[in-house]
Amino acid sequence: MDYRYGSHTVFQIEYHFVWVTKYRYKVLTGEIGERVRELVRETCEAFEIRIVKGVVSKDHVHILVSCPPVMAPSEIVRRLKGRTASKLLEEFPHIKRDTGDVTFGREDTFVQL
Repeated sequence: MDYRYGSHTVFQIEYHFVWVTKYRYKVLTGEIGERVRELVRETCEAFEIRIVKGVVSKDHVHILVSCPPVMAPSEIVRRLKGRTASKLLEEFPHIKRDTGDVTFGREDTFVQL
């Protein structure tokens, strides 16, 4: 087991998240898919979230992360989806024009402990 250590804690908390694009549009390909991967990595580094495993598919993202016990799953998803979607729309404005909506606009997300 790979335990993580805080100043007064020892923990191993892993969450499996899956989120999809609005209407399952297949927009996470090529350069956009690569950028999603980079943005998720940057966001995880910024918030001390360790990526155990992750896959960016054409219309959804799977990610298994390890995080400190002070972070709720909903907070992790909010940060990952929010930062990724806003930066993607800023860098690739045609996504909104082509799909008519925000990339990760769906509110349902699968979480597994």
